[in-house]
Amino acid sequence: MKTFLFIDGTNLYSSQYELFGPNKYLSFPKFIKEVEKSIKIKFDQIYFYASYSPQPKRPTIKEKHYLKNEALFYRSVKQTKNLFFFTGYRSKTSGKEKEVDVKLAVDIVDLAHQNKYDELFLISGDADFMEALKVSQRIGKYTSVICIENKIMFKSLLFFKTYIIKFTNKAINIYKIRKRPFIATIDKNEVTELV
Repeated sequence: MKTFLFIDGTNLYSSQYELFGPNKYLSFPKFIKEVEKSIKIKFDQIYFYASYSPQPKRPTIKEKHYLKNEALFYRSVKQTKNLFFFTGYRSKTSGKEKEVDVKLAVDIVDLAHQNKYDELFLISGDADFMEALKVSQRIGKYTSVICIENKIMFKSLLFFKTYIIKFTNKAINIYKIRKRPFIATIDKNEVTELV
């Protein structure tokens, strides 16, 4: 059985920055190793989709810290085995990410139709991917979602096996949802690096 992991990289980066701040970043290879251990799975292939933040002409100190943190995070991502890294771009007028979400959704569906994987995991807190996940499931692929504790795709709990990765002791408010997610706690000191 082939297991593919698809990652909304910009969503993952913003989650980790919100949790760890500018002085630490998630070491992606260590994070993947801990996720595999926590949910007892081995990913055969990882597809990572992201875009770099635009560089202001005169960045503030806060922006410099953010950009340095982002660069270190993405560098760690690229050091991971069996990884395809898709880089989108940012609109020059709005600064919004372009091509990334569409490419991720299309790849989920396209690779499912080509029968490239048997099992799919998606790391994202963004419900925009629900339809692509449903197509994958209809084709007969085992489909699961992994969320970080501060960016949970609550809608996924209704349709897919959902895992929530926790780094903090904060409570997760899921009392309205009948279907309970699997919660995996990962020691943030094991998977973060100092900037």
